[in-house]
Amino acid sequence: MTPHIGQRITAQFDELSAQEQRVASFILDHFDDLAVYSAADLARLTGVSKSTVSRLFKRLGFESYRTVKDHARQLRNLGVPLVIDANAMEEEAGAPFQRHLQREQDNLQRCLHNIAHQDFSSLVGCLDKARHVVVIGFRNSYPLALHFRQQLIQARAQVRVVPQPNQSLAEEIVDLSEQDVVVLFGFRRRPTAFASLINTLERSPAQVALIADPTAVNFASQVSWFMETPLESLSAFDSYAAANSLICLLANGVLHQRLAEGRERISTISAIYHELSELEAPTMSVDWDAH
Repeated sequence: MTPHIGQRITAQFDELSAQEQRVASFILDHFDDLAVYSAADLARLTGVSKSTVSRLFKRLGFESYRTVKDHARQLRNLGVPLVIDANAMEEEAGAPFQRHLQREQDNLQRCLHNIAHQDFSSLVGCLDKARHVVVIGFRNSYPLALHFRQQLIQARAQVRVVPQPNQSLAEEIVDLSEQDVVVLFGFRRRPTAFASLINTLERSPAQVALIADPTAVNFASQVSWFMETPLESLSAFDSYAAANSLICLLANGVLHQRLAEGRERISTISAIYHELSELEAPTMSVDWDAH
């Protein structure tokens, strides 16, 4: 990826004129809102002429402010938390709630529409039968990996998240066999070693499921299952609602594959919760026959 505008400013800052530095500093201080401002806004807010703003952007490698806006949108698509729509959270007429709801519904619909039923069933079956399920996620994908492991381990044993904090990954995947399944969460702004990990997992005998946003589609041919999950939101931060919904579907699918065994395991876990006084709420017996 070519340097983004903030990196370009930092690299050239000392070479800019005093007025250009004033605009550049404003951009760095308001980087999250870059796409919201017009060239006239930047000139007015920094007390310089529009020609100074145009000259700065040309110095930074942009033909016009339109290309700067396009650049900001590209950064947002890559996961950089930038505000694209200044009106996204307007209060009038309940707009933010309604628009947020619609975007979440669109994301979930796209997610489920893109997953073939046979692929879903195949992955659920392998998650049920696997000797070990190894779950991997970095950065924003790590909480999803933890949540998936927590859901899945209610229904079956031998589910682990790797690597553990401050530990390396090699020891955790060296023993993978054809009886194992790796579930890799790979949402955008992935670490630089992600492609190397995909290559290593592709050479392993284990089957691999990649759950990620559309920016990871180039890895789809290297895994057994690729489940595309949109993250688009109204404003700066990505939404993982669709990803969590998919986790729920997969975990429920596995539980229903092994319903008797899963029910017994959940009942035993609940009893141990009670013995250890781990949960604040009192343990309630579950009448499985009523479900």
